[in-house]
Parts: sequence; structure tokens; C-alpha cells
Amino acid sequence: QVQLVESGGGLVQAGGSLRLSCAASGRSPYAMGWFRQAPGKEREFLVRINWSTGSILYADSVRGRFTCSRDNAKNTVFLQMNSLKPEDTAVYYCAAASNNRWDAWGQGTQVTVSS
Repeated sequence: QVQLVESGGGLVQAGGSLRLSCAASGRSPYAMGWFRQAPGKEREFLVRINWSTGSILYADSVRGRFTCSRDNAKNTVFLQMNSLKPEDTAVYYCAAASNNRWDAWGQGTQVTVSS
């Protein structure tokens, strides 16, 4: 079974940056991605990366500010978050997919952006 371990969350002022990491065990996934969820809101898709092609799809809300990258040897995905805004405050989750299904999730890491 695929297991995901996240790290890198924390408190940052508006305009600052954070880098999240997510390490996956087991076989290479079909895709990995990032989601976030703020209190009282639905889970929001941020970005996904196709593992075989390397193609990346960003949500409009983060395109141009967030960058997704990977380390193939370690089955690890990163999320570099720049120009952070208070509305980016949420719990961030990484996920892994097989056959177009998100079937493994990280434990979540809190990102808090102060004004």
C-alpha cells in the first residue's frame, strides 16, 4: 500500500514562501498532487503531476505563485509556495493516484499566512 508523509508547513507572513514535501512509499504512482482545505470550506484541488510524462496541471487559484516539482528516485513531490496570501491559510494535503483515482492521502500539514 502507498503511504504518504508530508512536511514543511508552518506560519509565514503575507508575501513569504514555504516549501512542502510529500514522500511516497511503494511503487511509482500514476500521478501525485496537492489539495487544501480551509475550515468550513470544501477541499480544493491545487495541482497534479503525471508521473510518466511529467506534465503538470495547476488550478487557476495558484498558477504563477505555486510550483510543483518531483524527485523520481525518492517518489517525492514538492510544492514551492511563493507570494503567499492570508487566503492561502489551510491544511494542505498531498495525494497519490492510480488509474485516475486519488487513493492515498498524506496526514495534512497546516499552513498559516498572517497579514
